[in-house]
Amino acid sequence: MKIMKQLFFLTLITCGIPFKSMAQDNDIFPRGEKAANVHHVGNVWLNELSPADKVFSYSTAVATFDAGARLDWHSHPGGQILLITQGVGYYQERGQAKQIVRKGDVIKCQPGVEHWHGATPESGVTYVATSPAQNGKTVWLKRVTDEEYGSGASTTSPSASATTPEQEVLALSKDKWTWMADKNVDKLNDLFDDQSVFVHMGGSWGKAQELDVIRSGGIHYKKADVHEASVQIIGNTAIVLNRITLLAVVGGNEVTNPFIVTEVYTKENGKWKMGSLSFTRTMGPGNDQPRK
Repeated sequence: MKIMKQLFFLTLITCGIPFKSMAQDNDIFPRGEKAANVHHVGNVWLNELSPADKVFSYSTAVATFDAGARLDWHSHPGGQILLITQGVGYYQERGQAKQIVRKGDVIKCQPGVEHWHGATPESGVTYVATSPAQNGKTVWLKRVTDEEYGSGASTTSPSASATTPEQEVLALSKDKWTWMADKNVDKLNDLFDDQSVFVHMGGSWGKAQELDVIRSGGIHYKKADVHEASVQIIGNTAIVLNRITLLAVVGGNEVTNPFIVTEVYTKENGKWKMGSLSFTRTMGPGNDQPRK
Protein backbone atom coordinates (compact mmCIF):
# COMPACT_ATOMS: atom_id res chain seq x y z
CA MET A 1 0.00 0.00 0.00
CA LYS A 2 2.88 2.36 0.80
CA ILE A 3 4.37 1.80 -2.67
CA MET A 4 1.04 2.49 -4.36
CA LYS A 5 0.64 5.76 -2.43
CA GLN A 6 4.13 6.85 -3.45
CA LEU A 7 3.43 6.06 -7.08
CA PHE A 8 0.13 7.91 -6.96
CA PHE A 9 1.88 10.95 -5.44
CA LEU A 10 4.59 10.86 -8.12
CA THR A 11 1.93 10.68 -10.83
CA LEU A 12 0.26 13.80 -9.44
CA ILE A 13 3.41 15.88 -9.13
CA THR A 14 4.43 15.25 -12.73
CA CYS A 15 1.75 17.68 -13.82
CA GLY A 16 4.13 20.43 -12.68
CA ILE A 17 7.20 19.16 -14.56
CA PRO A 18 7.71 21.02 -17.85
CA PHE A 19 8.74 19.01 -20.89
CA LYS A 20 11.61 21.31 -21.75
CA SER A 21 13.32 20.77 -18.39
CA MET A 22 13.91 17.06 -18.98
CA ALA A 23 15.93 14.85 -21.30
CA GLN A 24 13.96 14.38 -24.50
CA ASP A 25 13.88 11.53 -27.00
CA ASN A 26 11.80 12.20 -30.10
CA ASP A 27 11.69 10.21 -33.32
CA ILE A 28 13.41 12.18 -36.04
CA PHE A 29 11.65 10.33 -38.88
CA PRO A 30 8.50 8.17 -39.04
CA ARG A 31 9.44 4.53 -38.66
CA GLY A 32 7.71 3.52 -41.90
CA GLU A 33 6.32 0.10 -42.75
CA LYS A 34 6.76 -3.12 -40.81
CA ALA A 35 9.07 -5.42 -42.76
CA ALA A 36 8.21 -9.02 -43.59
CA ASN A 37 10.29 -11.52 -41.60
CA VAL A 38 12.45 -12.69 -44.50
CA HIS A 39 15.97 -11.65 -43.51
CA HIS A 40 15.47 -10.95 -39.82
CA VAL A 41 13.98 -12.15 -36.54
CA GLY A 42 11.52 -10.02 -34.55
CA ASN A 43 9.78 -6.75 -35.40
CA VAL A 44 11.58 -4.36 -37.76
CA TRP A 45 10.24 -1.23 -39.48
CA LEU A 46 11.84 0.37 -42.56
CA ASN A 47 11.47 3.87 -43.97
CA GLU A 48 13.37 4.60 -47.18
CA LEU A 49 14.14 8.29 -46.89
CA SER A 50 16.03 8.76 -50.14
CA PRO A 51 16.57 6.03 -52.76
CA ALA A 52 19.63 6.11 -54.98
CA ASP A 53 19.26 7.92 -58.31
CA LYS A 54 21.38 9.19 -61.20
CA VAL A 55 22.67 12.14 -59.17
CA PHE A 56 23.09 10.59 -55.71
CA SER A 57 24.42 7.04 -56.02
CA TYR A 58 23.59 6.00 -52.46
CA SER A 59 20.37 5.23 -50.60
CA THR A 60 19.40 6.44 -47.14
CA ALA A 61 16.88 4.65 -44.90
CA VAL A 62 15.75 4.44 -41.27
CA ALA A 63 15.46 1.05 -39.56
CA THR A 64 13.67 0.63 -36.23
CA PHE A 65 14.06 -2.62 -34.26
CA ASP A 66 11.91 -3.87 -31.43
CA ALA A 67 13.82 -5.35 -28.47
CA GLY A 68 15.21 -8.77 -29.45
CA ALA A 69 15.00 -8.16 -33.20
CA ARG A 70 18.09 -8.67 -35.38
CA LEU A 71 19.11 -9.03 -39.01
CA ASP A 72 20.62 -12.18 -40.50
CA TRP A 73 24.32 -12.33 -41.30
CA HIS A 74 24.94 -10.29 -44.46
CA SER A 75 27.43 -8.14 -46.34
CA HIS A 76 27.35 -5.03 -48.52
CA PRO A 77 29.40 -4.98 -51.75
CA GLY A 78 29.86 -1.22 -51.40
CA GLY A 79 29.86 -1.05 -47.60
CA GLN A 80 27.38 0.77 -45.38
CA ILE A 81 27.37 3.45 -42.66
CA LEU A 82 24.99 3.22 -39.68
CA LEU A 83 24.15 6.26 -37.53
CA ILE A 84 22.59 5.07 -34.26
CA THR A 85 19.85 7.56 -33.32
CA GLN A 86 17.95 5.80 -30.52
CA GLY A 87 18.22 2.87 -28.13
CA VAL A 88 20.84 0.18 -27.59
CA GLY A 89 21.88 -2.51 -30.06
CA TYR A 90 24.49 -5.05 -31.11
CA TYR A 91 26.96 -5.04 -34.01
CA GLN A 92 29.24 -7.96 -34.87
CA GLU A 93 31.62 -8.76 -37.72
CA ARG A 94 32.52 -12.32 -38.61
CA GLY A 95 35.35 -13.52 -36.36
CA GLN A 96 35.17 -10.44 -34.11
CA ALA A 97 33.62 -9.83 -30.69
CA LYS A 98 30.05 -8.58 -30.56
CA GLN A 99 29.88 -4.88 -29.66
CA ILE A 100 27.23 -2.81 -27.92
CA VAL A 101 26.15 0.25 -29.91
CA ARG A 102 24.25 3.23 -28.57
CA LYS A 103 22.72 6.53 -29.59
CA GLY A 104 25.41 8.70 -31.17
CA ASP A 105 27.59 5.83 -32.42
CA VAL A 106 28.72 5.71 -36.05
CA ILE A 107 29.33 2.23 -37.51
CA LYS A 108 31.25 1.69 -40.75
CA CYS A 109 30.41 -1.69 -42.30
CA GLN A 110 33.33 -2.35 -44.62
CA PRO A 111 32.66 -3.59 -48.18
CA GLY A 112 32.28 -7.37 -48.38
CA VAL A 113 32.70 -7.95 -44.63
CA GLU A 114 30.12 -10.36 -43.19
CA HIS A 115 28.32 -8.92 -40.17
CA TRP A 116 24.97 -8.58 -38.43
CA HIS A 117 23.31 -5.96 -36.24
CA GLY A 118 20.12 -5.57 -34.25
CA ALA A 119 18.57 -4.66 -30.91
CA THR A 120 19.49 -6.03 -27.49
CA PRO A 121 17.00 -8.26 -25.63
CA GLU A 122 16.10 -5.37 -23.29
CA SER A 123 16.04 -2.37 -25.65
CA GLY A 124 15.02 -1.48 -29.17
CA VAL A 125 17.38 0.37 -31.49
CA THR A 126 16.97 2.80 -34.39
CA TYR A 127 19.55 3.83 -36.96
CA VAL A 128 19.91 5.73 -40.22
CA ALA A 129 21.71 3.63 -42.86
CA THR A 130 23.35 4.96 -45.99
CA SER A 131 24.61 2.57 -48.66
CA PRO A 132 26.26 3.08 -52.05
CA ALA A 133 24.12 1.36 -54.66
CA GLN A 134 26.44 1.11 -57.63
CA ASN A 135 28.24 -2.01 -56.35
CA GLY A 136 25.16 -4.15 -55.90
CA LYS A 137 22.52 -5.04 -53.32
CA THR A 138 22.90 -6.57 -49.86
CA VAL A 139 24.10 -10.18 -49.86
CA TRP A 140 22.03 -12.12 -47.32
CA LEU A 141 23.59 -15.11 -45.54
CA LYS A 142 22.64 -17.43 -42.67
CA ARG A 143 20.41 -16.57 -39.75
CA VAL A 144 22.08 -15.41 -36.52
CA THR A 145 21.78 -18.32 -34.08
CA ASP A 146 20.43 -17.92 -30.56
CA GLU A 147 23.91 -18.80 -29.29
CA GLU A 148 25.52 -16.04 -31.37
CA TYR A 149 22.88 -13.53 -30.31
CA GLY A 150 23.07 -14.45 -26.64
CA SER A 151 26.85 -14.64 -26.33
CA GLY A 152 28.79 -12.05 -24.34
CA ALA A 153 29.31 -8.62 -25.86
CA SER A 154 32.05 -6.07 -25.49
CA THR A 155 30.87 -3.22 -23.27
CA THR A 156 32.86 -0.76 -25.35
CA SER A 157 30.98 0.53 -28.37
CA PRO A 158 32.84 1.77 -31.45
CA SER A 159 32.60 5.42 -30.36
CA ALA A 160 32.79 4.60 -26.62
CA SER A 161 29.63 6.52 -25.72
CA ALA A 162 27.73 5.59 -22.55
CA THR A 163 24.06 4.83 -22.13
CA THR A 164 22.48 7.08 -19.54
CA PRO A 165 19.57 6.03 -17.30
CA GLU A 166 17.43 8.55 -19.18
CA GLN A 167 18.18 6.84 -22.50
CA GLU A 168 17.47 3.41 -21.04
CA VAL A 169 14.06 4.45 -19.71
CA LEU A 170 13.04 6.32 -22.87
CA ALA A 171 14.00 3.31 -25.02
CA LEU A 172 11.97 1.04 -22.74
CA SER A 173 8.99 3.40 -22.89
CA LYS A 174 9.16 3.36 -26.68
CA ASP A 175 9.30 -0.45 -26.77
CA LYS A 176 6.29 -0.59 -24.46
CA TRP A 177 4.05 1.09 -27.07
CA THR A 178 5.10 -1.56 -29.61
CA TRP A 179 4.37 -4.39 -27.18
CA MET A 180 0.96 -2.92 -26.40
CA ALA A 181 0.13 -2.56 -30.10
CA ASP A 182 1.23 -6.17 -30.72
CA LYS A 183 -0.62 -7.44 -27.60
CA ASN A 184 2.67 -8.92 -26.42
CA VAL A 185 1.52 -9.72 -22.89
CA ASP A 186 4.66 -11.77 -22.14
CA LYS A 187 6.88 -8.70 -22.54
CA LEU A 188 4.40 -6.50 -20.69
CA ASN A 189 4.04 -8.99 -17.85
CA ASP A 190 7.78 -8.77 -17.32
CA LEU A 191 7.73 -4.96 -17.53
CA PHE A 192 4.79 -4.28 -15.20
CA ASP A 193 5.48 -4.40 -11.47
CA ASP A 194 3.14 -6.72 -9.55
CA GLN A 195 1.74 -3.67 -7.70
CA SER A 196 1.46 -1.45 -10.80
CA VAL A 197 -1.52 0.85 -11.28
CA PHE A 198 -3.17 1.87 -14.58
CA VAL A 199 -5.36 4.96 -14.85
CA HIS A 200 -7.68 5.27 -17.87
CA MET A 201 -10.62 7.51 -18.76
CA GLY A 202 -12.93 4.63 -17.87
CA GLY A 203 -11.38 3.71 -14.53
CA SER A 204 -8.31 2.48 -12.68
CA TRP A 205 -7.06 -1.05 -12.09
CA GLY A 206 -4.02 -3.22 -11.45
CA LYS A 207 -1.61 -5.36 -13.44
CA ALA A 208 -3.77 -8.47 -13.88
CA GLN A 209 -6.73 -6.56 -15.29
CA GLU A 210 -4.54 -4.45 -17.60
CA LEU A 211 -2.96 -7.58 -19.07
CA ASP A 212 -6.41 -9.16 -19.48
CA VAL A 213 -7.71 -6.04 -21.25
CA ILE A 214 -4.75 -6.07 -23.67
CA ARG A 215 -4.89 -9.83 -24.25
CA SER A 216 -8.64 -9.87 -24.95
CA GLY A 217 -8.60 -6.73 -27.09
CA GLY A 218 -10.95 -4.91 -24.71
CA ILE A 219 -8.67 -1.97 -25.41
CA HIS A 220 -6.33 -2.38 -28.37
CA TYR A 221 -3.60 0.24 -28.29
CA LYS A 222 -3.29 0.04 -32.08
CA LYS A 223 -0.88 2.90 -32.68
CA ALA A 224 0.68 5.58 -30.49
CA ASP A 225 2.23 8.49 -32.36
CA VAL A 226 4.68 9.95 -29.84
CA HIS A 227 5.16 13.66 -30.50
CA GLU A 228 7.31 14.35 -27.45
CA ALA A 229 8.80 12.22 -24.67
CA SER A 230 10.79 13.32 -21.65
CA VAL A 231 12.09 11.78 -18.44
CA GLN A 232 13.01 12.91 -14.93
CA ILE A 233 15.18 10.63 -12.77
CA ILE A 234 14.70 10.90 -8.99
CA GLY A 235 16.89 8.37 -7.19
CA ASN A 236 15.81 4.92 -8.39
CA THR A 237 12.55 6.31 -9.81
CA ALA A 238 11.99 7.56 -13.36
CA ILE A 239 9.00 9.67 -14.41
CA VAL A 240 8.23 9.75 -18.14
CA LEU A 241 5.87 12.18 -19.85
CA ASN A 242 4.64 11.34 -23.35
CA ARG A 243 2.59 13.65 -25.54
CA ILE A 244 0.88 11.29 -27.95
CA THR A 245 -1.97 10.78 -30.35
CA LEU A 246 -3.42 7.35 -29.66
CA LEU A 247 -5.36 5.26 -32.16
CA ALA A 248 -7.22 2.66 -30.12
CA VAL A 249 -9.93 0.10 -30.75
CA VAL A 250 -12.55 0.22 -27.99
CA GLY A 251 -15.73 -1.83 -28.20
CA GLY A 252 -14.97 -2.65 -31.84
CA ASN A 253 -14.65 1.01 -32.84
CA GLU A 254 -11.45 2.85 -33.75
CA VAL A 255 -11.08 6.15 -31.88
CA THR A 256 -8.30 8.71 -31.90
CA ASN A 257 -7.46 10.93 -28.92
CA PRO A 258 -4.58 13.19 -27.86
CA PHE A 259 -3.13 12.33 -24.44
CA ILE A 260 -0.47 13.25 -21.98
CA VAL A 261 0.68 9.86 -20.69
CA THR A 262 2.54 9.66 -17.40
CA GLU A 263 4.70 6.61 -16.70
CA VAL A 264 6.48 5.87 -13.43
CA TYR A 265 9.33 3.34 -13.32
CA THR A 266 11.39 2.06 -10.41
CA LYS A 267 14.71 0.24 -10.68
CA GLU A 268 14.67 -3.12 -8.92
CA ASN A 269 17.74 -5.39 -8.91
CA GLY A 270 19.21 -3.45 -11.80
CA LYS A 271 16.04 -3.64 -13.93
CA TRP A 272 13.44 -0.96 -14.64
CA LYS A 273 9.85 -1.95 -13.78
CA MET A 274 6.72 0.06 -14.54
CA GLY A 275 4.77 1.07 -11.46
CA SER A 276 2.17 3.38 -12.97
CA LEU A 277 0.67 4.31 -16.34
CA SER A 278 -1.83 7.18 -16.50
CA PHE A 279 -3.69 8.69 -19.47
CA THR A 280 -4.84 12.33 -19.34
CA ARG A 281 -6.80 13.40 -22.39
CA THR A 282 -5.92 16.83 -23.72
CA MET A 283 -8.24 19.23 -25.47
CA GLY A 284 -8.12 19.06 -29.23
CA PRO A 285 -10.20 18.48 -32.34
CA GLY A 286 -11.38 14.99 -33.07
CA ASN A 287 -11.58 13.66 -29.49
CA ASP A 288 -13.45 10.37 -29.37
CA GLN A 289 -14.10 10.54 -33.09
CA PRO A 290 -14.38 7.19 -34.86
CA ARG A 291 -12.01 6.74 -37.79
CA LYS A 292 -13.62 6.41 -41.17
